[in-house]
Formats: sequence, C-alpha cells, structure tokens
Amino acid sequence: MPIAREGLREIAAATLLLGACATLGVWLFWPLAIPFVLVWLWVLAFFRDPRRERAYAPGDLCSPADGTVTEITELEHYDAIGGPAVRIGMFLSIFNVHINRMPCTGRVRSLYYREGEYLDARHPESGRRNESNTLTIDPDASMPGPIDVRQVAGKVARRIICHAEANQHMPIGYRFGMIKFGSRTELTIPRLDTTEICVKVGDKTRAGLTILAHQEVKDSAEDYGASESNTQTNGKTRRRRGPRAALRP
Repeated sequence: MPIAREGLREIAAATLLLGACATLGVWLFWPLAIPFVLVWLWVLAFFRDPRRERAYAPGDLCSPADGTVTEITELEHYDAIGGPAVRIGMFLSIFNVHINRMPCTGRVRSLYYREGEYLDARHPESGRRNESNTLTIDPDASMPGPIDVRQVAGKVARRIICHAEANQHMPIGYRFGMIKFGSRTELTIPRLDTTEICVKVGDKTRAGLTILAHQEVKDSAEDYGASESNTQTNGKTRRRRGPRAALRP
C-alpha cells in the first residue's frame, strides 16, 4: 500500500509511541497490546496514497477529494468567478483517503491561505469561517473558468498541505496536497445553462475518479489531459477514449 510522504513524521511518532505501549501490554497481559496495534494500523491507513487512473471526457470535472457530498449550493454571484456559480462541498472523515487532486487540467492562477476557526467540517459555515487554503485555477482554453478548490481544516484536522504553486500547470487528477485528520474540500465552478451536476448530497466520492460535474466545451480534446475524441470509420462516427491521465507526481 503506497504511503503519502506527508505522513512519514506522524507514522514514525506513532510507531515509537504505540510500539512502546504495545510492548508493555504484551509484557503485562498480551490482549492489552491489541488496541495499540489497531490504532497503529489506522495511522498507516490514514496516510495511504492509492494510485488513481481513469480516462476523462472533455468538460469533465473530477472530485478533488475522497469523502461524502454534504452540500450542493447554487450561488447568484461568486467573486472569483465574477458571476453565478455552483459550490460542491465534501466531508472527509478520518477513514477517508485525504489526498487532494486537481479537478481539471489548468494553471494555478493564485493561492490564498486564511487563518480561521475549527468548526466541525460538516458545519455549513466551516468553508467560510475555518482555516482554509484556496486554489484558483484557470482551466485550459476549452473549459469555462476560473474554478476554485478550497481545502478546509475541520475540528480534528489542524494542518493543510498544498504543494501547488502559482502559475503551475497541472493535469486533471494530479495530486497537489492533503489535509490531515478529517476535513472538508469544496469545488466551486461557473454555473452556466449547460452545467451538469453529476452527484447529489449523500454520494460518496473518490478523488480523481468520481465525476462531480460536466461543462459543455469547445471541440478541443488536445487541450485536455485525457479525453474522448471522434473518428470516422467507413462513414460512421466512432467515439474513442483519450489517453489515461497520469495521476501521481
């Protein structure tokens, strides 16, 4: 099982502390060691970093996080977009993978870190009031934008990690950061007449795999990291899946 490098410090600390407790438990009465071993296994599982791979159609917006959809809100005006928008919020429990991934292929326009409170990540005001880090992304030419991805700390999560940099170009599904120990991730996209939301509240999501929304785009599959294209064979149109995206740095 691949392990996220961001968790090596916590894994080392847990190994030393829980290992000492488990050893003492074995010495006193061996069943006492079982809870410490289970907690150590959970720490390993929390920092798992599974490989994610799939093909995308032009206009697809994939989930930036594993979790459960807790909010789908239509906004009359969103400043970063300059018009109507849709915000999709996902809650990440302590049992979810916590790696964040790019929802589309594009260039990072800006990053904005804000200190804040530590409300429960399921609270509807957590995105506005909690500590957060926001990536504003300019999608490649065929995709309407800009698009915001917000990493939000929760009541348990106290550390946001973001490896993305301003002006960096990344493909859809690319791994750009994580939030440690329970959190929330939000995706905010332009709301057009043709915008299609592909999930509903309560749905489970997987970063890089679940398609959250679809935007109508121009026919420019070469702008997208992985896409569908049309080919002519004996006068008939055949749809062909594009190349698979490389989802890990």
